[in-house]
Amino acid sequence: MAVYAIGDIQGCFAELQRLLERLRFDPADDRLWFAGDLVNRGPQSLETLRFVRELGDRAVSVLGNHDLHLLAGAYHTEHIKKKDTLHPILEAPDRDELIDWLRQRPLLHHDAELGYTLIHAGLPPQWDLATAQACAREMEAVLRGDACSAFLEVMYGDRPDRWDAALEGWDRLRFITNCFTRLRYCTPDGTLGLAYKGPPGSQPPPYRPWFEIEERRSRELNILFGHWSTLGRVRAPGVFPLDTGCLWGGELTALRLDGPPRWLQIDCPGALRPGDD
Repeated sequence: MAVYAIGDIQGCFAELQRLLERLRFDPADDRLWFAGDLVNRGPQSLETLRFVRELGDRAVSVLGNHDLHLLAGAYHTEHIKKKDTLHPILEAPDRDELIDWLRQRPLLHHDAELGYTLIHAGLPPQWDLATAQACAREMEAVLRGDACSAFLEVMYGDRPDRWDAALEGWDRLRFITNCFTRLRYCTPDGTLGLAYKGPPGSQPPPYRPWFEIEERRSRELNILFGHWSTLGRVRAPGVFPLDTGCLWGGELTALRLDGPPRWLQIDCPGALRPGDD
């Protein structure tokens, strides 16, 4: 059995199919891990969502910021933006089934046997694995429960920007969500720099990539993550970035997890060009 982790698809379904052909993916035996952002901005979000859902337990997909944006738009249409490509999902006959399925996806997946932890964006330096798992469960319970709509209405925002175990209510949930689905940069004390989206070196001091913080309590983990198409190559132990900019004409990347890590990529024509965002 082969296990592959795949970076952000964002509705680039044709590219996903080409990658799976190159991997010789066998749904009877192989498994796929998706780093989130299955949907939005690319041309075939509906097809992508249906495909991953139909894989059932042969796939794991953590939630990304665009996936949560779809959920927010499903409950509160005012959140949908002109540049979103989510209307085919929201108008589909199986819309409710797809939205309910997406609500059940995790924010974090940890496999002790394979030795990898999958998230969409990042972890603040104060979180070890146990804290991250507990925070993920908190947020997942809200998304799967009766408070889902209420939270999605107030989900957007950059505050609070620093972890405190005493945080409560929407502030606590918003911080947790921002870490798992939006984090790229933070300071050594864990203050999030959510406004900065460019490659390392484009951010002002004292912000640094979240995985470079020496005080990070998750340093013993092998972390797979997406969300950062401008990151470029990273040569650091325990860090495996999967978003290589398929949407923007980069590559769609897979990493084989069973056995020695092996990277595979396909070139992508790009549904958008830099500057269209």
